[in-house]
Amino acid sequence: MRIRRVLAWVLAGLLVLFLSGWVLADHLTPPATGAPSHALPVQAAQTLLDREVGALLAQHPGRSGAILVPDGLDAFAARAISARRAGRSLDLQYYIWHDDIAGRMLAREAWLAAERGVRVRMLLDDMNAEGLDPGLLTLDAHPNVEIRLYNPFRNRGGVGRVLELVQRLVSVNHRMHNKAWIADNRMAVVGGRNIGVEYFAAGEETNFRDLDMVLMGPAVAQASGVFDAYWNSAAAVPIVALSEKAAADMAAMVATVAAEAESPAARMYLERVDASEQVRAYTQQRLRPHWSTGIQVVADPPLKWKDDDRRGWMVERLVKLLGTTRHKALLISPYFVPGDFGTQGLGKLAARGAHVGVITNSLAANDVPAVHSAYAGYRPALLAAGVRLYEIRAVGRPETAGVFGSSGASLHTKAFVVDDTRGFVGSFNLDPRSADLNTEMGVVFDDPAIGAALREEYRRLSGPALSYWVYERPGGGIGWLDRAAAPPVLVRREPDTGKMQRAVARVVGWLPIESQL
Repeated sequence: MRIRRVLAWVLAGLLVLFLSGWVLADHLTPPATGAPSHALPVQAAQTLLDREVGALLAQHPGRSGAILVPDGLDAFAARAISARRAGRSLDLQYYIWHDDIAGRMLAREAWLAAERGVRVRMLLDDMNAEGLDPGLLTLDAHPNVEIRLYNPFRNRGGVGRVLELVQRLVSVNHRMHNKAWIADNRMAVVGGRNIGVEYFAAGEETNFRDLDMVLMGPAVAQASGVFDAYWNSAAAVPIVALSEKAAADMAAMVATVAAEAESPAARMYLERVDASEQVRAYTQQRLRPHWSTGIQVVADPPLKWKDDDRRGWMVERLVKLLGTTRHKALLISPYFVPGDFGTQGLGKLAARGAHVGVITNSLAANDVPAVHSAYAGYRPALLAAGVRLYEIRAVGRPETAGVFGSSGASLHTKAFVVDDTRGFVGSFNLDPRSADLNTEMGVVFDDPAIGAALREEYRRLSGPALSYWVYERPGGGIGWLDRAAAPPVLVRREPDTGKMQRAVARVVGWLPIESQL
């Protein structure tokens, strides 16, 4: 009885805490106190990027240039090189910025740019920033750097942060999933990658297969407009207004990171970056972007959860775009939970005679088992409707191993192409969280050349070396075809998994949490 009374009081306390947060959410949210600021205007020839990009734009007036970047080494290089050549501004917006060797090396590039007089604005989602305050405050202490956190916690760690999570469960459930790296308002990297070793083919255990677009021209101004809207929104709070922690010794931290950048592991990685064909093409001025008037950077409103007009939401735009399918819709999404609406919609496209294909993670490759559990429930209906499903292998063939010989892999690309011409590349997963809870950002395009390049990426990911083909077994149930084996092998259970992993996924699938995935 005593234990029951204690549990009852604890539950009652948590309920009161949650209800107070629900009623007083706006009063509990830290206020935005930062002064408004905006992207610095481009100049004719003020910086290296002005001169380099300006010369290209002069040859393609009114068009945006775009380069698809599926390779992690090239993705790291695009960010590092643009930071080194920036002379005016860096605007950086990310859901995750890991405190690992890749994160610290790119933070060092931003700091070195600030040392040259470049204005650096960094906007990070606070859900994944726990424990990073000392390093962020140190960087923020530079006179040319300002860091703001999106929808932040008042409590910076420990039990207080956990209790605040319970109290503000409704409001803190809305996160900024956007990813953008903008240099001098001249070049932007927009897509699916966060900042961390796993996103840049540098992980020793897991590497994400991902996709970015490097942009030049009018689309960059659109990306800057998105950044400014978020930076000046009520959800963006300066880190100095949140944390009482003292900044670390800047000189010591810079020296430590500089020494780490010269370590054998870092040097090996950077040598591979330098050896990349795309990097060599850039240094030799051989890059060939796709130039198009059909490129647009789009995003959700910064305060999406307070906006009842869904017409401005990404999900409405993307559903409408998919609805234009006549012949073919090829979708890539690491977290794929289509729901009844999405399942029926894709099925209708297939029923009209369109080829509809989806690539997502297998259970073994998925880093969020609950997402796979929710997706698995829709596989039979999708297959019955004629949708083709491919699931990424967790263990790739030797030619797909990571920079340090990693065999672990997970899909992180979020993109689709319709009729080989129109499509999207960005941060939006085909799941309820991207649709209704998180803010998202990306590139919508209408261009045959970009469509063809994305179609080739779909073919690569769905090929035998990287994916299993999912099919309906003649006697009922789901099967997987391992087409890389000789001869091909039929698999009757979730590939590359053990009994415990399958049992956990099955149990998690019983929980009523699909709307949060």
